This record gives sequence, structure tokens and C-alpha cells, in this order.
Amino acid sequence: MASPGRIELDKLSVEQLKGIKEQTDLEVNLLQDSLTKIRTAVSRLESASAALHDLSLRPHGKCLLLRHRPPHSLPSAARKKMLVPLTASLYVPGSLDDAEKVLVDVGTGYFIEKTMAEGKEYCERKINLLKSNFDELLEVATKKKTIADEMGLLLQAKLTQASPGPSS
Repeated sequence: MASPGRIELDKLSVEQLKGIKEQTDLEVNLLQDSLTKIRTAVSRLESASAALHDLSLRPHGKCLLLRHRPPHSLPSAARKKMLVPLTASLYVPGSLDDAEKVLVDVGTGYFIEKTMAEGKEYCERKINLLKSNFDELLEVATKKKTIADEMGLLLQAKLTQASPGPSS
């Protein structure tokens, strides 16, 4: 006897099995898309964290007296020279006036100003959260894939039973 909430798969029709298999395949594809998006987000955050780390290793090139002056009045020696990306392959020369403050993209077009250390901490927290979510989602996707494969085998067996054997 089947436990409550469980479906006796061998009693389902071919059409019902096809429907369940299609639904499960769709869920697997959605989960795989989510896993890809998480991987991309982790990669972007790791890149941002590495950039913050690289920036923190460079000498600051400014003195304390310059903190209260407008950035355009800073002597050029106090600014960090860098290339600013406009696209993936197009850069313009620029200078960084204050390397201690960064703007962190927190999603949906919102940016928060943080110190360099807070920015690194934010990236690491998000990376850990996304990796944890990735692991959980991967487990669910693996189970769904197993179910889809079992549905496929059961469907194939049902179709084999239903088809007439070769006549001699």
C-alpha cells in the first residue's frame, strides 16, 4: 500500500507519465538556469573582491591635508592613474581621487558607499551566501533530474508494453 501523498507511478497512464516527465524536465531546466545565474554572480563578486584587494595594495598617493579639498583641486600626484572601462574592450584614462571609498552595487540599480574594507566584506558575505544557495539548489536539481530520468525509464517501459511485438 502506498503512503499518503505518494503516487503509484505504475498505475498512471502513458499521457499522465508524459505530463509528469515534461513538468519535471521543465523544473530541471529552470533550476539549471538558476545555477548558471548564481555562478555568474559569484564570478562577478569574486572579480570585484579581487579588484578591491588589488586597489588596497597600491600606495594611496595622497596626504591627510587633501581630504577636505575638492577632488578637482588635488595635485595630480595625489590621484591614482587608471584606465576606466566604458565597455568590455574600450577604456579611457582616468584618475582616482579617493581610494578609501567605493560604491557597491546592491542590486536593482542601488549603490551604497562603503569603505574599502566594508566593500570587501560585503563581497565575501555575498559570495558565501550565493555558494550556499548554489549547493542547496544543486542538490534539488540533482534530485529532480533523477526523478525525470526515472519517469523517462518508466514511460519507455510502458510504451514498450503497449506496443505490439514483432510478428513472424
